[in-house]
Amino acid sequence: MTTLAPPAERVEPRTITRGRRGGSVAWMALPALGMFLAFGVIPLLGVLALSFSSWNGIGEITPAGFASWRAVLTDPGLPHALWVTFLVMALSWAVQTPASILIGAFLAGHQRYRGFLAVLYFIPLLLSSAAIAITYKALLDPNFGLGAGLNMPFLAQDWLGEGTLAMGVVIFVVSWQFIPFHSLIYQGGVRQIPTSMYEAAQIDGAGRVRQFVSITLPQLKYTIITSSTLMVVGSLTFFDLIFVLTAGGPGDATRVLALDMYKRGFQANLMGPASAIAVILVLIGLVLSLLLRRLGGRDADASQMEGA
Repeated sequence: MTTLAPPAERVEPRTITRGRRGGSVAWMALPALGMFLAFGVIPLLGVLALSFSSWNGIGEITPAGFASWRAVLTDPGLPHALWVTFLVMALSWAVQTPASILIGAFLAGHQRYRGFLAVLYFIPLLLSSAAIAITYKALLDPNFGLGAGLNMPFLAQDWLGEGTLAMGVVIFVVSWQFIPFHSLIYQGGVRQIPTSMYEAAQIDGAGRVRQFVSITLPQLKYTIITSSTLMVVGSLTFFDLIFVLTAGGPGDATRVLALDMYKRGFQANLMGPASAIAVILVLIGLVLSLLLRRLGGRDADASQMEGA
């Protein structure tokens, strides 16, 4: 007579709720949150409060209501400063993005000499913006600069004395300094693309240009959005390079909002209007960041593989 063994007891799998797992490591973000509050939120609130006051930087701070905001918003120079700021932003993005993508894709190779070139290309980012501006200002001097020394009339122009040329010089110098940083971002993005995609394209007979257009660029979608966000927001804070290179001139041809803020606050001792301009810069940067994030769609944090 055979007996049937009792059915095995069913063991329920252990499940760890996301809430418990997330709560157990949430405390690790507290130091970063504290630093952000101490050096980001609190100073921003202080600047916002200062924009509704009157202060010369030394004496007593007195409430002024909307006087500083009225002075800034009714200033006829504000639209021009906004235009110059957005012009520098757009032109620098248009120059830096294609160059950074191409250099980053080139440096993503594994040949030994590309590592040396990556270090060489990264050098401009390690230099001080003020030092770069002083160097280029000396090199572009029409009387004692590079053009006069090499007897090249094309380089001996008054680069910083004519509005269009001065803007071109600013865009060139800014791009020369920051292209290495964004190239490094694109280099990492290209190296995350699976090589199997390129191997399959080679089997189908696609050349390097076709692979770059059909594989590399689509896979860099979110990398481009990230780099563009850093580029656009960073262009709002261009000050030291423009201040040393052109001081906003000739006339007001290169007077961006950040330089306008400095001149109001530390040259005219009008901290209220200067703080109002600082708040405007923060709002512009926030709006542009949100718009660029929306371009990535709802899955802006998805993996590179979903860019195809």
